[in-house]
Amino acid sequence: MRKIIQGILAILLLMVAGACQQAGTTINKSGESSQWEVLMKQQLPLLGHRNWILIVDKAYPAPNNKDITVINTGETMINVVKTVDSMLGRQPHIRPIIYQDEEFKHLDEELARGISGYRKEIEQVWGKRQVLQIPHGEVFKKIDEASRLFKVVVLKTESLLPYTSVFMELDCRYWNAEKEEILRSRI
Repeated sequence: MRKIIQGILAILLLMVAGACQQAGTTINKSGESSQWEVLMKQQLPLLGHRNWILIVDKAYPAPNNKDITVINTGETMINVVKTVDSMLGRQPHIRPIIYQDEEFKHLDEELARGISGYRKEIEQVWGKRQVLQIPHGEVFKKIDEASRLFKVVVLKTESLLPYTSVFMELDCRYWNAEKEEILRSRI
C-alpha cells in the first residue's frame, strides 16, 4: 500500500511540474530566478544552430506543433528580451540572429499607445547590433519551416503592443560562414 501511495504522489508531482513548465511564473520578490528563467536555462544547452527562440506578445497564437515549446513568462516584453539576451551572451556555443517585424518600424503612438517608449527601450537593448526587419507573414514561414526539423521555444509575454515580438534564429558562435566557405573549398 505504501508503494502505491508513493507511486501516486510521484505521478502527481510530475503532473504539477509539467503544469508549471507550461504556465511559467514571474520573478519573485527575493530576486530568485522565475520558473520561466529556470526552464530557459535548462533549454539553452540543448539548443544549437538552426533552433529558434521567439519572444512574443500576448496575442501570439498557440502553435499546433508538438516540437514547439511554449512558456508563459507572465512578464513584460522588454524584461524577457533583456533576460534572454543576457542568457545568450553567456552561451559559448550559440549566438542569435535577431529579427523583428518590419511593421514595427511603421507604428506610432496614434496606432499603438506606448510604442515609442518600447521602441527606445528595445533600441537600448540592441545597441549597435544588426536587427533584421522581416514582414510578419514571412516570419511565420521561416518558423514553420524550421520547426519541421528543429526545436522552437516560444516565450509568451504580457505585451499588448502589436508587432513587437522578437525572433531569434540561433547560429553557431564558434563557427561562421567564412570558415565554412574555406572548409568547403578544401573538400
